Amino acid sequence: MKKSGGAADKKRVRRSSGAVPNGTRDLNSDTPRRKQAAKKDVFQLFAEKVRDHKGLVSRWAVLQETRVEYFRGKDFVGFLKNHPEIKDILESNKNLEVEEIVDTLLSKKLLVRCDRVVKTVRPGKKKLSTWPAHLEIFPDQVFSENDSFFAWTFVKQRPLWQTLLSLSWPVLTLAICLFPVYPHGCKLLILYSCAGLLLLIFSLLSLRATVFGALYIILGKRVWLFPNILAEEATLGELFRLWPNKDEEERPKWTTRLFYALLAVLVILLLRHHAPDEAARARYQKRMSNIIDDVLEWSPSLALSGMMEKQPTVVNATEPNDFTDSGPTDSEKVPPAGDEGGETILEQHEDEEIENIEDAADQHQHQDHI
Repeated sequence: MKKSGGAADKKRVRRSSGAVPNGTRDLNSDTPRRKQAAKKDVFQLFAEKVRDHKGLVSRWAVLQETRVEYFRGKDFVGFLKNHPEIKDILESNKNLEVEEIVDTLLSKKLLVRCDRVVKTVRPGKKKLSTWPAHLEIFPDQVFSENDSFFAWTFVKQRPLWQTLLSLSWPVLTLAICLFPVYPHGCKLLILYSCAGLLLLIFSLLSLRATVFGALYIILGKRVWLFPNILAEEATLGELFRLWPNKDEEERPKWTTRLFYALLAVLVILLLRHHAPDEAARARYQKRMSNIIDDVLEWSPSLALSGMMEKQPTVVNATEPNDFTDSGPTDSEKVPPAGDEGGETILEQHEDEEIENIEDAADQHQHQDHI
């Protein structure tokens, strides 16, 4: 019994001694994995935070037939200098340099370094475009501050309001399809609201073009009011920014300005010569008002009744065809009472009787005279 107990104690000691190294080995092997996962999550959060921050200037471009959002290397350096608190997301790695942070993002495939496709200065310009519209992947995926571009490779998370807005599109489509059954007042409100919005847009675009053309011809400057009004990707504040940035392009030659001035005068004279007169304007206004009235007064019931009236009458083939055997009936001989110039048989008989009475009176007068 003692031996068996001693053997059991020895087995327990061996198991416990063998379990400790295994346990320490497992903990030591799991620790780097957890650290790597934590580092990956930290840099992912850092990248998402930087991308959503408005302090980093970015643009959209085409990279291998794909639209990507990118920024410049020097802008990223200035961004981290102006906002050092954002590096706190990196926790233990917050003391890393800018170059090391970007290299880590490149190694984790959160960024990709790009280069401009057009590397030559176009005619009429002094330097390359600050924000190129077409990019290509740069061979060396390392950080550089001078003339380097970096594009985000992950999909940006959409906020809740964008998700709700996307879900409201089917409801809006159904509401547009139900426009014919709206009340008359609601139709007028929608019609005039859309017409006013279109008028505002066309007026704003015309004002921009007029100001640009006048300043380009007179002063030789390129000034676009509301420069971001046609931008595909712009925030609400940038969209309604009134004044543009400083014109960095070369001033146009006086011959070019003179050519465009003569072209503008020619276009104005042609429009003035072919302008419609008052009668044509009145006809066009009447035509458009009729179209608008048709749209506002249309309803499914009226459309269905009109379609039923246009259906041809079907003659039963089993019924005898009396039209071939006999002549036209009396109802066909008599014109309709509502037609202009049409007379009924009764009216014809009355006219004949009146004529007979007048003839008889003339004959009596003739006999009395004799």
